[in-house]
Amino acid sequence: MDKKLLSTGAIFGMIAIILGAFGAHALKKVLTVEQLSTFETGVRYQMYHALFLILIGTMSNLSEKTKKAIYYLVFFGVVFFSGSIYLLATNSLTTFDFKVIGFVTPIGGFLLISAWGILTFDFIKSTKKKI
Repeated sequence: MDKKLLSTGAIFGMIAIILGAFGAHALKKVLTVEQLSTFETGVRYQMYHALFLILIGTMSNLSEKTKKAIYYLVFFGVVFFSGSIYLLATNSLTTFDFKVIGFVTPIGGFLLISAWGILTFDFIKSTKKKI
């Protein structure tokens, strides 16, 4: 599981950098300031969670079950949250109206929050064992 966490974190990080550069250079000319800001929010949250996956992959005190749960919550959370934000921010550039998938953004956000919640719960649980 650690290899999967680390490699997915690295891939998410690499993609975030590519999309951030694409947004700063290519999209800057075709999106409004508000749309570009929205796009950058997706990039920022993707990068935060890329680093989060790498952190989780290096933690030896977490069970495999906890790591697996966090992995899947973050993976789908990033795809739903950041992915939908990218599509919604660039909606004006396509003929398809991506507003119909806007409902997945808060679902993705909930998944990301849940991953952090599991980590918090695990910390609290392990602290109680030591007392």
